[in-house]
Amino acid sequence: MDLELIFSICNYTALAGWLLLFILPHWKGTQLLVHTAAIPLLLSVLYLYFIIVGLNQEGEGEGGFGSLAGVMALFSVPQAVLAGWIHYLVFDLFVGAWEVRDAKRLGISHWFILPCLFFTLMLGPIGLLLYFILRWAMRREFFMDEGKAVASN
Repeated sequence: MDLELIFSICNYTALAGWLLLFILPHWKGTQLLVHTAAIPLLLSVLYLYFIIVGLNQEGEGEGGFGSLAGVMALFSVPQAVLAGWIHYLVFDLFVGAWEVRDAKRLGISHWFILPCLFFTLMLGPIGLLLYFILRWAMRREFFMDEGKAVASN
């Protein structure tokens, strides 16, 4: 199995989900592929496969999650590295989809969350932090009238 090809397929699949979140966040296709977690679930199946294969490589029993050295040993196996990358792809996309849904529920314009989505795509937790800051700021500014929203998209 060509790991480079699988790496590329996973990247392009996740990127398709991100493009849908950026450009057509409320479209039916985005609902089906991203918000219902179809793309993350598909990538999760690949993750499961590669984590099992990566952790069962001969001679790599020294790795583990109890220390930095143990994690580094795990990531010396190409299949485990691919699994780790898929892990990032799945969770970052899942968080980005949640940001879109949560912003819609709170009445935060999609334009405001685009930078958060970009940083979630590129730097995961930083994008999530920015979204929580935006969410807090928007709720303080726009939800002052007895808990009722006065802002609109």
